[in-house]
Amino acid sequence: MIFFYVPPKVDHPRVTAAITAAEQHTSGEIRVVIARHRAADPVAAAKKQFERLGMTRTAHRNGVLIFLAPRSRTFAVIGDTAVHEKCGDALWLELTAAMSGHFKRGDFTGGLVHGIERAGALLAVHFPRTAGEQDQLPNDITEVD
Repeated sequence: MIFFYVPPKVDHPRVTAAITAAEQHTSGEIRVVIARHRAADPVAAAKKQFERLGMTRTAHRNGVLIFLAPRSRTFAVIGDTAVHEKCGDALWLELTAAMSGHFKRGDFTGGLVHGIERAGALLAVHFPRTAGEQDQLPNDITEVD
């Protein structure tokens, strides 16, 4: 669990554009969920949203979810089975450390964009996009109560 200061607002178009750009080079899927409620256990909450959003049903099981709970000042980054098998714990530690630094400086959007770009780069190495492959999930931010 990581704590951060909540900046006033997230630039949704910038985050969505980062997801779209990151997914141009990978078959992987990246989603961002922002919770309006407190999340005592952000990893458990992220897993619940991962399932709810259908991320376990992607063709290659290579989705990454960034879950943010600003009211409890926590976040989690999780991935599906194929991502974890290829990248291991190092990916999650690196992503959360870098994102946390942005969040602590009050750069909420920058932290999300950094995490998305880094996840996209790693996904592109392990799961490059092939000809004819299409985006399987929406790229917009999902807000949940």
